[in-house]
Amino acid sequence: MDLNNEITPDATTETVAEVPMESAFKVSAIELNKLTESVYLIKREMQKVIVGQDKTIDLMIVALLTGGHVLMEGMPGIAKTLMAKLLAKTIHVNFNRIQFTPDLMPTDVVGTSVFNMKTSEFYFSRGPIFSNIVLIDEINRSPAKTQAALFEVMEEQQVTVDGVTHMLDFPFMVLATQNPIEQEGTYKLPEAQLDRFQFRIMVDYPNLNEEKLILQRFKEDFNQTNVEQVEAVITPVDLKKMKDTIQNIFIKDELVDYIAKIVVNTRNHPYLFLGASPRASMAILKSCKAMAAIKGREFVTPDDIRDVTFEILNHRIILTPEKEMEGFEPKKIIEDIIKEIEIPR
Repeated sequence: MDLNNEITPDATTETVAEVPMESAFKVSAIELNKLTESVYLIKREMQKVIVGQDKTIDLMIVALLTGGHVLMEGMPGIAKTLMAKLLAKTIHVNFNRIQFTPDLMPTDVVGTSVFNMKTSEFYFSRGPIFSNIVLIDEINRSPAKTQAALFEVMEEQQVTVDGVTHMLDFPFMVLATQNPIEQEGTYKLPEAQLDRFQFRIMVDYPNLNEEKLILQRFKEDFNQTNVEQVEAVITPVDLKKMKDTIQNIFIKDELVDYIAKIVVNTRNHPYLFLGASPRASMAILKSCKAMAAIKGREFVTPDDIRDVTFEILNHRIILTPEKEMEGFEPKKIIEDIIKEIEIPR
């Protein structure tokens, strides 16, 4: 893979806004090059195992760099769990996996107070959520009581037990998976829970060429030993610097207005019962800055906004019962909303 090809800015398209004056940029070329090189290294390590899924990997990295969480939805066997594990392996951080089941209790996730017989005192025993990157496998397998245990920790990076607040270390990221077709033994995530995920990524099947590449790669490696070749290439200190760089990516006021119009139009759309929250606006703002940065640009374009909007909005809007019965898809409505708004130049 050619490093230069990975980090070269996108070619201009019909929707690219006018390039701002260089004096408007707060990000230096050195900072941007360090970020794009780190992103390239993460992708290179993950692609030792993963074939295709480029958009999914990009969005996972965007969420990592902006402090967001990701819900991956797709059929069994398409590497959702594997991608989460590989992303964690590329960073010098702790990783935990929690398998959600119907009998899982909230204390099994966040921890509980335990009585010490020797000291006659209670102490807090931390649950598996106390890690840097947490994979929650089949999140919709546990009932609402257990799902609710994630509300505070996903939004505020802290856990409160018996009136005592316990902070989590930086970075903290939840990567959750769920199967979209199974209904038996599952519990639908409430809207408040879904809203805490920056992205809901619909992971699709590989195409024919990708399927062939997968078979070629593993035809003499049934145990997937190449997973062990994936190495950590960045540290939490690197991540903090990358976050600072992304915050300073330039975005024109016209593009900020563009984001606001997209989100507000979801609240006024006749086919939607529930529109997106201000949390969605902030997610688009942060994500489009990160998308511009990993493409090697110091400024945001309309294409960066459109690249992230569907995965940010698809789980935050609810169709009216009539349109849901008619078979309308959220994707079509989101696309129509974007088309109706004039693209800033």
